[in-house]
Amino acid sequence: MKRVLVTGAAGFLGSHLCDRFIKEGFYVIGMDNLITGNMENIEHLMPLENFEFYHQDVSKYVHIPGNLDYILHFASPASPIDYLKIPIQTLKVGSLGTHNLLGLARAKNARMLIASTSEVYGDPLVHPQTEEYYGNVNPIGPRGVYDEAKRFQEAMTMAYHTFHGLETRIVRIFNTYGPRMRLNDGRVLPAFIGQALRGEDLTVFGDGSQTRSFCYVDDQVEGIFRLLMSDYPYPVNIGNPDEITIAQFAEEIISLTGTSQKVIYKPLPKDDPMQRKPDITKAREILGWEPKVGRSEGLKITYDYFKSLSIEKLHKKEHKDFAKYIK
Repeated sequence: MKRVLVTGAAGFLGSHLCDRFIKEGFYVIGMDNLITGNMENIEHLMPLENFEFYHQDVSKYVHIPGNLDYILHFASPASPIDYLKIPIQTLKVGSLGTHNLLGLARAKNARMLIASTSEVYGDPLVHPQTEEYYGNVNPIGPRGVYDEAKRFQEAMTMAYHTFHGLETRIVRIFNTYGPRMRLNDGRVLPAFIGQALRGEDLTVFGDGSQTRSFCYVDDQVEGIFRLLMSDYPYPVNIGNPDEITIAQFAEEIISLTGTSQKVIYKPLPKDDPMQRKPDITKAREILGWEPKVGRSEGLKITYDYFKSLSIEKLHKKEHKDFAKYIK
């Protein structure tokens, strides 16, 4: 049985990746320090014989007994609310955490995939964004702690690939959504749905003309899995190129939820990117991948998930009590 380590396993994407590898017949080792993760995302996996969980901070030290075939590094705050609140931890997990895991991959002779992001492009001057674009990033701005952590992560990973011959993969993830997102993490889609469900007006920052492209989580996981199993060591964009303005998206959410909220406008945060649209030519040609789930279908599934949450979760709750899950 192939063994895979998934860091950030209790997070949104990490938990879905754990599900996918279990489905594929892997022995899955999940790791998370729960600073932003939620054990409820993986509690259904805890009874399984081919799943185990480590409550651990990869920025400090990583040890896994036995062999490892694959490592997927998804441990990192990913929302503005999180990385602005914990900027040092964000930088550490992208630098020290990545270094620790690359060392583990080398020791275990494992293939390692890192979760990079479209944020490496910053506020792009090229549209749509191709993997060859170097980006337009402010390293000392408020978003720099996340953007530069990911850019360093890519550089360190490529250094291990070229200098040590380590098998590495780099996925640049564009806006992804679906069940298990946190309503209060500051990202636009859960923020809009959360406001609609709570009867609040929808908040658009800036004039709403900035664009985003939303990829459903099942499509994202499929792209990541194909990249991991490919022979391609360089960055690959995985995202949905169906672009929409934030103002239009707010109206879609109001229509979806059947609510009567207004859209209110507030000043645009510093360095907030004006455009996001992946060029997925490489994903199509190298991986044979493209998104299958349309936004209307994916939003309906996601809305139904959020609607099913208890009132307590809808307004606040983040579950941190992991002790009961440890075997």
